Amino acid sequence: MRRLSIIDLAGGHQPMSGEDGSVTIVFNGEIYNFQELKPKLQSLGHVFKTNSDTETIVHSYEEFSTSCVKHLRGMFVFAIWDEKAKTLFLARDRAGKKPLYYTETRNGSFVFGSEVKSILEHPDVEREIDLEALDSYLTLGYVPDPLSIFRNIRKLPPGHTLTYSRGQTTIEQYWDFKFEPDTSRSQESFVEELRYLLDDAVRARLISDVPLGAFLSGGIDSSTVVALMAKAMGQPVKTFSIGFREDSHNELKYARITAEKYGTDHHEFLSHRRFVRWLESWPGTLMNRLQILLRFRRTWSQSSRGSTLRSRSPETVATSCSVVIDVTWSNAIAESSGSCRRYCAQT
Repeated sequence: MRRLSIIDLAGGHQPMSGEDGSVTIVFNGEIYNFQELKPKLQSLGHVFKTNSDTETIVHSYEEFSTSCVKHLRGMFVFAIWDEKAKTLFLARDRAGKKPLYYTETRNGSFVFGSEVKSILEHPDVEREIDLEALDSYLTLGYVPDPLSIFRNIRKLPPGHTLTYSRGQTTIEQYWDFKFEPDTSRSQESFVEELRYLLDDAVRARLISDVPLGAFLSGGIDSSTVVALMAKAMGQPVKTFSIGFREDSHNELKYARITAEKYGTDHHEFLSHRRFVRWLESWPGTLMNRLQILLRFRRTWSQSSRGSTLRSRSPETVATSCSVVIDVTWSNAIAESSGSCRRYCAQT
């Protein structure tokens, strides 16, 4: 398995097992409170072989079983095979920052993955389009949980776990947003709490064994993150901004204001609409165009091999120049969405 290495680059290889080898995990994401959980689990008798956050999940499952998710803080999806119980346990983080798809084939195989394309590699997985999901996508711009674009492939909702045992699937919700007004507190107390929570959230995401940086759009969200990073870090924050040549779409001037205020190591890149127009003029189907796009992306990424991408979240990333390449291609796809939809209707 290939993993996006952020914590314990040398020792965090997967699959990873616990002390007796009966509990084995594959994991996508990051656990922000693993340094707090580790001594607690050690005091309960668990022996750690690595410094990775992945091993913290393994021992948490050994100690708390399926309730381990209630002790984890982070963005994650993971799968644990419990050899003694002959049970597969899947979990997705509270806000759904990491995706998790699954299906059960006609011959009884249970297949799962962080991306649909990995599930489609299985020869027994059917590829029939889910018309309800397609309608949702064309109406809303996304496919809501638990649907996917394929009828027999489902997406585990945020804050849920799935247990697969002896051919039976059980899905349970372990967390949900609660909107309960509290009229007993003043506005000032809420403001102070928000400041504390934002600062705590940013600091938790600065734990990394690779370089850190941030996408900076100049808006409220990214500017707040950069301000808090600058406060917590002992060196200039590396910031990256994407702009357009057209003034009506270009927000680089706002990003520069934030970068100058907090003394960041700032980098700017311009997205070229010329490439998008060229892509739209290319003959063939949507798939042909995406293949062209990915071919260019691979070429650019290989040319920046010395700088490796370490994606963390939409706003805060461990990064280098190859991050910006990914964002540029994403912008190109987004700008081509109208043409893509027209081609979907034609093909």
